[in-house]
Amino acid sequence: MHEEFTFGFPLLSLLLFLPLLGSFVIWAQHDVDLMKKSVLGIVGIELALAILLLWRFVSDSAAMQFSEHLNWIPPLGISYHLAVDGISVLFVGLTAFLMVMIVLYSWDTVQDNIKPYFMSLLALETTIIGVFVSIDLILFFVFWELMLIPSYFLIKLWGVGADRHYASLKYVLYTLLGSVFMLVGFALLSLNHHAVTGTYSFDLLDLLKVSVPVDQQIVIFWMIFLGLAFKAPIFPFHSWLPDALVQGPIGMSVVLAGIKLATYGFLRFSFPLLPEASTNQTVVVLVMALGLIAIVYGAVIAIIQTDFRRLLVFSSISHLGFVVIGLFALNFQGLQGSLLQMINLGFTTAGLFFLAGVLYERLGNTLIESGGGLAKRMPMLAIFMLIIGMASIGLPGTNGFIGEFLVLLGTFQAHWLYGLIAVSGVILAASYFLWYYERAIFGPLGSKVPAVLKDLTQRETLIAVSISVMIFWIGLYPSPFLRMINGSIQAVVLRLDQGLIANQIRANTVVAGVPIHSVEEETVGHMTISSHGKDES
Repeated sequence: MHEEFTFGFPLLSLLLFLPLLGSFVIWAQHDVDLMKKSVLGIVGIELALAILLLWRFVSDSAAMQFSEHLNWIPPLGISYHLAVDGISVLFVGLTAFLMVMIVLYSWDTVQDNIKPYFMSLLALETTIIGVFVSIDLILFFVFWELMLIPSYFLIKLWGVGADRHYASLKYVLYTLLGSVFMLVGFALLSLNHHAVTGTYSFDLLDLLKVSVPVDQQIVIFWMIFLGLAFKAPIFPFHSWLPDALVQGPIGMSVVLAGIKLATYGFLRFSFPLLPEASTNQTVVVLVMALGLIAIVYGAVIAIIQTDFRRLLVFSSISHLGFVVIGLFALNFQGLQGSLLQMINLGFTTAGLFFLAGVLYERLGNTLIESGGGLAKRMPMLAIFMLIIGMASIGLPGTNGFIGEFLVLLGTFQAHWLYGLIAVSGVILAASYFLWYYERAIFGPLGSKVPAVLKDLTQRETLIAVSISVMIFWIGLYPSPFLRMINGSIQAVVLRLDQGLIANQIRANTVVAGVPIHSVEEETVGHMTISSHGKDES
């Protein structure tokens, strides 16, 4: 995070607002075919811009790149500050990619209220991109909250379950509850900045220059943690997830299960701003325990499911547990694997939800009892479900293997017992997927399988092929992706290491006869960013 590179024109603002402007274009149209083509064109341009961003991104760097900075509310220190680094840039590309897939999937499956559906989808893309490119904490929070509006309507109006109204309201209320705590945490960070410098600021790069007393760090950490935990959701804050993913439309399930906004927040804000709280032994043990429980609990519950979508819900909880333990291993391999696994889940979990949507369209449900021998009638679906499912359980050669291997490596480095428990999740994941696949896809034809069953359409095949290409690309040649994230991950690890040192100094009360506060001030001095870390735009 030393310096910032610009592109020459506001690429991030264009990425941010293009979908929103596109929604107004859709609003003015009345021809359904033209509307669909327009939406596909808009998300296609968005994907092209995201590819341009990735292509021009400088790898192996911790710098904030493509920065745009304008004062928004100067008296409160709130600014319009956009930038990406190795922590966020891949999420921008993933979001743009998945939105193209969702539009392709929705082409024929959404029949009612088509115009507001696509307008909501485009507005949702703007809010998600906003979360990933915002460097100002309040700007981040604005997009974080605005995401609830299109999400609520997508689940409520285009959901497939009888309880979709309840599911949409439950999702919004849970997220709002956590967001209240997170906003308080952000406000405390700004107040601390004011106490030290005499000015308010919510800019991440400003806040990184100011030390926060450890007791305040602990309070702020848990405030932000609650906001992220409800959204993720981290066990035991997950009770809204089964309702939203089962009752909502497939497109919304792909977003909620495939785009890991909340766990991104730990890398973006909690770890760099609160390094001493993040490395506090009590905090680490507690959060690591939640992650390990989620791995085992989610996998065990997934095994006993008779509905494929509910199986995917609980497998998502289990996979998120791996992300959490990788983060709180607090070492390079753990953080590297966790961030890569967040991206991987955007392909594997999303891919399986797309295929679950295909089954729902053909069979009217995703119950195992409605399947059996589906490979005989839908061989293409069987092939792609096997590919994406094997990636989901971490088969070597797929993206899931790279992510899980790095997470487990980091976890074993943190403590062998954590790693041993986490390995059981890999075994259980293979159990629940292979058992479902055997019962629903292989074997004799089930009595409830229709005599005529259409295999994947061209659009559905394009979705499956695109996701499979990404699965094998990351699995067989992960180097470009790892190089993009390595510089920023190393910078976060440095902050955490210095936070750990400060905690150890405090525990020993005095080092070499120097009072604690003096040593801490020196330590914090090494943790701050030099003045040229702020952009001059």
